Amino acid sequence: MKSLHTKDFKVNDSFSIAGSPTTLNNKASDDDKKDALKDISKKLGELQDKMYANNRYGVLIVLQGMDTSGKDSLIREVFKNFNARGVNVFSFKQPTSAELEHDYLWRHYIALPDRGKFAVFNRSHYENVLVTRVHPEYILNENLPGIEKVEDIPATIWEDRYKQINNFEKHLAQNGTIILKFFLNISKEEQRQRLLRRLDLKKHNWKFAPGDLTERNYWKDYQKYYEEAINNTSKEHAPWYVIPADDKKMARLLVAKTILDELEKYDIKEPEVNEEVTENINKYIEILNNEK
Repeated sequence: MKSLHTKDFKVNDSFSIAGSPTTLNNKASDDDKKDALKDISKKLGELQDKMYANNRYGVLIVLQGMDTSGKDSLIREVFKNFNARGVNVFSFKQPTSAELEHDYLWRHYIALPDRGKFAVFNRSHYENVLVTRVHPEYILNENLPGIEKVEDIPATIWEDRYKQINNFEKHLAQNGTIILKFFLNISKEEQRQRLLRRLDLKKHNWKFAPGDLTERNYWKDYQKYYEEAINNTSKEHAPWYVIPADDKKMARLLVAKTILDELEKYDIKEPEVNEEVTENINKYIEILNNEK
């Protein structure tokens, strides 16, 4: 399999969604990709065990993408070798009435990872500068002061939210949370094919909702606002990676490899064994072996 350099997918400069591929020209077979992912997923699981013992860093993985971009299956495959206590997955849907009683970041803040653990956001706080851009009427549900109708929404609200999100993520990073954000970039044609599969295969019918077709009509708007959001919020402390996602197996491999490559840059070691335990380990073994 051709070498994969995950830094190639990191957004460092101005990002153009139209200029970003949705497929990767790599001749790896499906078996090659599956084997590589299996190996990396195992290493990630071992690294998470060290993180849990080290108890210094938490890891926040943000997954964004158009409907059918493969977020659910990616989570299942990439994190399958994790200890269940080491990773929590949160799927953020339409805010509840209780969540709307707080600011838009609140429900994400309370889902952040403990030290030593991973949190995976399947959709995230970025919905508040994506879906609400396409459907600004959703802002009215937040009951913000001075905003009674769509026309009251100030033009500066989006720029303000980018600043708020950057400050939120910077605060997290400065306090021990490693943040990695992934945009799963699929083509409109690939989305069409995946929606058709949901309808053609009875066991997947439950995944389809008529609203999927409604949102598809806003494809260009979503692409525009994804580009704007990524350009405004890809920072060294919380970078975006744009992952070609028409090939699900390759997308999973790229995300897993990126996470591993980035975490290996940190000094994550298991704590040293207590000196008393080291000096008396044979004694303790003898005591346990002699128990009746």
